[in-house]
Amino acid sequence: MSDQFDVIIIGGGPGGYNAAIRAGQLGLKSACIDKRGAFGGTCLNVGCIPSKALLYTSELYEEARDKLPKLGIKTTTELDLAGMMAHKTKVVGELTKGVEFLLKKNKSEAIVGVARIASPGKVEVKLNDGSTRTLETKHIVTATGSEVAPLSDVTIDEERIVSSTGALSLKTVPKRLLVVGAGYIGLELGSVWRRLGSEVTVVEFLDRVTPGLDGEVAKQFQRLLARQGMKFQLSTKVVGVEKKSEALSVTLEPAAGGAQSALETDILLVAIGRRPYTDGLGLVEAGVTLDKRGRVVTDAHYRTNVEGIWAIGDCREGAMLAHKAEDEAVACIENIAGRSGHVNYDAIPAVVYTHPEVASVGKTEEELKSVGTAYKIGKFPFTANARAKTIASTEGFAKVLADAKADRVLGVHIIGAEAGNLIQEAAFAIEIGAASEDIARTSHAHPTLTEALRQSAMGVEGWAMQM
Repeated sequence: MSDQFDVIIIGGGPGGYNAAIRAGQLGLKSACIDKRGAFGGTCLNVGCIPSKALLYTSELYEEARDKLPKLGIKTTTELDLAGMMAHKTKVVGELTKGVEFLLKKNKSEAIVGVARIASPGKVEVKLNDGSTRTLETKHIVTATGSEVAPLSDVTIDEERIVSSTGALSLKTVPKRLLVVGAGYIGLELGSVWRRLGSEVTVVEFLDRVTPGLDGEVAKQFQRLLARQGMKFQLSTKVVGVEKKSEALSVTLEPAAGGAQSALETDILLVAIGRRPYTDGLGLVEAGVTLDKRGRVVTDAHYRTNVEGIWAIGDCREGAMLAHKAEDEAVACIENIAGRSGHVNYDAIPAVVYTHPEVASVGKTEEELKSVGTAYKIGKFPFTANARAKTIASTEGFAKVLADAKADRVLGVHIIGAEAGNLIQEAAFAIEIGAASEDIARTSHAHPTLTEALRQSAMGVEGWAMQM
């Protein structure tokens, strides 16, 4: 077995395995190293995929229990949590095996072990049997992803105090669930367990949910989640947790300081974000520059300051999204192969897979205002969309932001049914530099939810026709 490669990729997640696939397509011999044993990274194993499986099954359960009777369908529902978990496990297994197949198909050697950069061009891998294998290469791509950000003075045991990993594998539905963090992960997992019967309270240090999303969308989002039964304590921080025999006693304090209060819960979910996974990789010893947050510093082409060492995905700057890592993987490998790989970061969508879904691409109003960009707005509510009415999902709206003079689409924000699918048209519009008029004058099938986006694009120039 040869230990010489054109490219060695450290990390087998969406960034790493897609880098290996693209390398094979371009004729580069590669190795993809992952310590987990099941390729696919956090996303496939304990992140995107298992959470979406539970979001889907829990949504079906709630619909069967609460929504179908209102539509003339009488049902009797019974929760089978073990069955839901089995579906989740099956999906994860099929997809991780699929990644291994793709690596093999593209002639990338999949290596299970802990990798460390010994020097530029040399990677040492501690294999599961305790032996060490030394690999040599022209290029090393760091694609090690991220890990759960810890909460100060709180120890995660994945039983009563859990991260997202533990929250995906609870054996029973907790009566009370306290979520620390009102970002995508906390709200998605909070939604799963609320649907299954938990009393969910969300504590957030900031004064709003989903920081980074368009402010108007975030406000509407919080209202809808609260209407569903989720409770919120904003501008609040957790300062301590005491384990009691029957419950956890969580000490809270206003973010600005003030009198403390206590709140009891059965399960505490820590979901305050993620941090880059770069410790122990030998990056610093190899001379690679990291920023204050521990992220690998690269140029626009994903090169670090050390020749032959590159970085992509969550371990470098930018949104921690699987598809962002995938796009960077393709661009990075193409640059290594002498092509001109690039990523348009304004065209990378973000989705919260709650119900209703929330999706966003491009600039928010807050971002445009902060830099003084003149813009126009078009909005359209799902209450006026025929398809939304037929499926009894009329919550939310679509919102288009366009340049005031050139009419180029600058940002699109959607809260409503299937927002995650609807946002792709907007992402494409931004990618090709389209105007809002281009969306407005493109025929959309009737009746579909996509018409909400078209009508909001019409609204930019004031000629929405269905409201």
